[in-house]
Amino acid sequence: MQTLLTTSSPQPKVIFFDVNETLLDMSKLKRAVGKAFGNKFAFQQWFGLLLQYSLVDTVTGSYHPFSVIAEAALDMAADKLEEKHLKPAKKREIVQLLTELPAHKDVPKGLAMLLDMGIRLVAFTNSTREVLDEQLRYAGIIHYFEQGLSIDIGQRYKPHLDTYLAAVQTAGVQPAEAALIAAHGWDVAGALQAGLAAGFIARPGQELYPLAPAPTYQGKTLVEVAKQIAKATPSV
Repeated sequence: MQTLLTTSSPQPKVIFFDVNETLLDMSKLKRAVGKAFGNKFAFQQWFGLLLQYSLVDTVTGSYHPFSVIAEAALDMAADKLEEKHLKPAKKREIVQLLTELPAHKDVPKGLAMLLDMGIRLVAFTNSTREVLDEQLRYAGIIHYFEQGLSIDIGQRYKPHLDTYLAAVQTAGVQPAEAALIAAHGWDVAGALQAGLAAGFIARPGQELYPLAPAPTYQGKTLVEVAKQIAKATPSV
């Protein structure tokens, strides 16, 4: 992949991090969903529905916690795949795995590099704050972050622009002083439209939205992205 760096962009004061797939390796969850349905495409079907219907909630002015939508999406995935619905206990077991995921191998080094630059790090997720804390503790990376933020306060899922604007307000910075790093094209697009810089980590199977502006930084790992951020002009 060709990396990209917008050299005119100042180094951000605060970086917000998406969590699932960006920081955490979801391989264990992918295997569990595939095994539960006996279908290798089950995870993609389920996770896509989970993201789609979280946005349906936001667009229609409704709100359900991410884990509740996740269980509903398992039923929808079963229908799509023409498989039997999973039993309630099995659905809860699968969704619980969201809190038992390891960090990608490049993540601790990349986070440490950014902290050494004096950048403040904030975890920013569609999950509830309670789930976020469990995830970061299990992965052994909670100590890198000054705080964790969830969309559940405003009850609008990313990439709604209000979620990013609320995040920067909570952090006490302007959008132009912040960046979001994510492995999802939709999240990157949302942050850019809200006036933040954005870094894209090209995890396997992830892609950018070609109709959105190009990310400020991009690479295959957080370390690659952090090296690009290090070359930017430090904020005053």
